[in-house]
Parts: sequence; C-alpha cells; structure tokens
Amino acid sequence: MLQPIKGVHNLDENGNPAGGETTGIGIKINWQNGPLGRGEDRKEPNGAFVEGVIAAAIDRLQFYQSTQFACDENATAILKLQEALDACQARTVSREERGVEGTHEV
Repeated sequence: MLQPIKGVHNLDENGNPAGGETTGIGIKINWQNGPLGRGEDRKEPNGAFVEGVIAAAIDRLQFYQSTQFACDENATAILKLQEALDACQARTVSREERGVEGTHEV
C-alpha cells in the first residue's frame, strides 16, 4: 500500500511554479519558491528541488542494499531513479545551453 501524500503546489501571478509543500507521514518537503536567477543575480535556494528528493530516495535504497534487505527490486528502483535523475540533469543542461536556466523562461 502506498503512503498517502498530500501536495500543495503554488503558482505565481504569471502561472509559474512558486513553491509549495508535499507532506506524508515522516515527509515534509518545502519546494523551491521562484527561480534562482543567473550570474551575479543568482540566489541561494529556499526550498527543495525534485533532483534532491530523487537523490534522497536513491540514498535510502542504496542503504537498504547494504543490509539484509538487499534485493533485485531495490536494484531496479535505484536504476530507474537514476534514470529519472539523469533526465532532470539533461533538462538542466538543455536550459543552460539555451541560457534560460535559473529563470522562468521556457
């Protein structure tokens, strides 16, 4: 049975992602609110990014793999989560190449 998750996702006045929160038993994620900017105007993050949450799940599954709970299913989950992380990284590289990373530009 999947753990119930509640997501509250906000938009700014222009319809852009603007933070929010995802919660569940033992989970409280405050999402990044607003773009980080570029160059000298770059800000420190104020919330979580999807990539960080995926990395946390990979870390936990890798821990399981070092215990008596190691199994093929955990290995598959790690592989698929790594693929998701790679896809997010490819998106970031594409946005950097277009000069829009750190902004709300598409």
